[in-house]
Amino acid sequence: MKFPLRLLAALCLLLAPAARASDIASQVTDGYADSNGVKIHYASMGRGPLIVMIHGFPDYWYTWRAQMAGLADQFQCVAIDQRGYNLSDKPEGVASYAMPLLVGDVIAVIRSLGKEKAIIVGHDWGGAVAWTLAMNAPQYVDKLIILNLPHPRGIARELAHNPAQQAASAYARRFQQEGAEKEMKPEQLAFWVTDPEAKQRYVEAFSRSSLTAMLNYYKANYPREPYQEDASPVVKVKAPVLEFHGLKDTALLPGALDGTWNLVENDYTLVTIPGAGHFVQQDAAAEVTRVMRAWLTR
Repeated sequence: MKFPLRLLAALCLLLAPAARASDIASQVTDGYADSNGVKIHYASMGRGPLIVMIHGFPDYWYTWRAQMAGLADQFQCVAIDQRGYNLSDKPEGVASYAMPLLVGDVIAVIRSLGKEKAIIVGHDWGGAVAWTLAMNAPQYVDKLIILNLPHPRGIARELAHNPAQQAASAYARRFQQEGAEKEMKPEQLAFWVTDPEAKQRYVEAFSRSSLTAMLNYYKANYPREPYQEDASPVVKVKAPVLEFHGLKDTALLPGALDGTWNLVENDYTLVTIPGAGHFVQQDAAAEVTRVMRAWLTR
């Protein structure tokens, strides 16, 4: 069977991103940034304006494979392993995972690449880091993209007043207890990964990670009972914001999104995806990548 040349070319363009994404680990360049003595690993792909991608729990840089494959023709996509994960250093102690240090890790990556600022993308705990970076060090943030991590003020408000969010956050209270990591195994942490090949990569990455460090994020940064709203002065995000939220997320409920537009100075775009869960960048990989690309190149 023969295909018209233009149809064949279109098919190649359609199929190429998925093929690249499935084997992206062999196409990236690995690097390390020094964050005040803590080594932060990152995987880099493509050329152009810098995008720094920050994963959450339980995850590692590979979570961004579809977005890297879909954007690397126009951007330098740099996906980091947060401290405690995979190939990054794993400092001991809860205090080593305080939010200012996590923000400092991202700044160290930007500086190590010789850049003054970057497009910042964050999911889950990476989203918390991204919001905090944008509020407290706006000079490093060109644009901000957040995935399934409502603004910290929204989360605090819902925890203080919404019984459904309080119930949904029961896992975080368990993670804050001493010794909670003893109940965790790498295979269990990869429960959410549906692709068999990717799941094996995740198990290997989690085996290299520190389970104690993973939970230190919650011990150092997650709100504790009695829950209260954040009463500190509002510091608005100066960068343009694109936010995704998979509505099947059972841990971070969509009520926390309300009023986010009052916390940003620039344009704010919210994209909700009914069929996606917490890991929206994988559950709706093609849609997320398409919207990111359109928003970044508009």
